Amino acid sequence: MSSFEPKNGIFDVSKYMKGERPAETKDFVMQQTMLRIKNPKKSLEFYCDVLGFKLVMYREFPQWGFTVYFVAPTDASNIPEGADAQWNYCMNLPGCIELTWNHGSEEEDGKVYNTGNADNTGTSDGEKVKGGFGHLGITVPDVYVACERFKEMGCEFQKSPNSGGMKGLAFLKDPDGYLVEILPQGPMISKAIDCMGVAADGGAGYKDNSK
Repeated sequence: MSSFEPKNGIFDVSKYMKGERPAETKDFVMQQTMLRIKNPKKSLEFYCDVLGFKLVMYREFPQWGFTVYFVAPTDASNIPEGADAQWNYCMNLPGCIELTWNHGSEEEDGKVYNTGNADNTGTSDGEKVKGGFGHLGITVPDVYVACERFKEMGCEFQKSPNSGGMKGLAFLKDPDGYLVEILPQGPMISKAIDCMGVAADGGAGYKDNSK
């Protein structure tokens, strides 16, 4: 590994966009991100009913007290029958989220897991920690239209499309408080009023949510 010496907050990353992948990695798949969840029913309703993912595979481990659910943005017609076939499909499917339910967590009061964003959940002294994890992200054809639907479905917003300094993107909270960024599949545009009635003009600048 070489040393890291940025200049004025900038360093040249062009080399990482060029050339072939190492031959040994050509079949590697960025398959999953794992999130620990408190209530699987609420989480599956959010990721499947709100975001439009499908449950492609799940595994129950009662002997160890946990269950895992793999959700992904795919059509139900793509999901094969049978546990082995679903495993193979899932392990080769990019962009899955593994939702891990530790049995009994649903009975705890309040939030259970730290989201990584200036959160004091689970800390011994009650103080917020500077988290490393930030958010998940999906892209949609129209951020403003998507957010109108999210609002109608009762979703909690961390940021609506026009709030803050960066216009045209939003952040939802999932049932455990993890952030999901909503980005456009094309140019970043803004509309005069968003789903929460916030006007496009004005707004504060960037906020580092890790602090």
